[in-house]
Amino acid sequence: MEKHYAVIGTPIDHSLSPWMHNAGYKALGIDAEYQRFNVEPSHLAEAVEGLCSLGFSGWNVTLPHKEPIISLLDALTPEARRAGAVNTVKILDGQRIGHNTDGVGFVRSVQDDLKGFKGKKAVLLGAGGAAKGIALALAEQEMELHILNRTPEKASELVQAIQREGGIATSGLFAPGKWLEGVDLLVQTTSVGLHGESFPFSLKGISDQTLVVDIIVNPRETVFLQEARKQGCRTLDGSGMLLFQGVLAWEFWLGGQAPVEAMRQALKGQLMQRMFYKG
Repeated sequence: MEKHYAVIGTPIDHSLSPWMHNAGYKALGIDAEYQRFNVEPSHLAEAVEGLCSLGFSGWNVTLPHKEPIISLLDALTPEARRAGAVNTVKILDGQRIGHNTDGVGFVRSVQDDLKGFKGKKAVLLGAGGAAKGIALALAEQEMELHILNRTPEKASELVQAIQREGGIATSGLFAPGKWLEGVDLLVQTTSVGLHGESFPFSLKGISDQTLVVDIIVNPRETVFLQEARKQGCRTLDGSGMLLFQGVLAWEFWLGGQAPVEAMRQALKGQLMQRMFYKG
């Protein structure tokens, strides 16, 4: 019997998750299909009811629904509860179970380039749903965190959540500052750059030893990453995080080990196609 999975959010046309997951199903001969649905905030509850009524086994959640969807679920995993955000939902015995794979997925995507986490400093730009999962996962790796957000209250709330878990965190103004000189990992978690726009402030003065990550996948090199490169920094786009959060979502839904290489190659193929063809 065919299983059905999806990703919901808005905008959603840029999502590469269907190619990644469907390639995985094909590689293992699993009778399943993964789709994407554009869901406006005012229709979130209706969409969740619709997915359940249609018999979907689970779905991913992206901007801007990672926090609002919590009120529509029956239970949360410890990861989702700590983050206060959900990026994966599984239907189990009729119950809607919310999970968060963003944080661990992000850690797996940067561990080879960062060469260790403990005692290093990370600055996160943004304090939304993705930032929460990432911040808590980095805190578990014993990094010191500094959160910058345009709404200071949200940054403070995230700092408090990290501190409750025993992590070290501070917040500051959404602006350049002395933090640029001593940061080991800089993570851009907002949607700024999704449509080719520049980031609100410059990275001039940042250490060229900093690893700079933008979790946006398409475009693959945002204006933010272009500037980081000009400052001599090493950079990563969001494709690694997309891959590993998808791998972890797969394993949450289906159990067993996900076909990582098949999913990686499908993702790489779509990224290459979009680089050379824009339509």
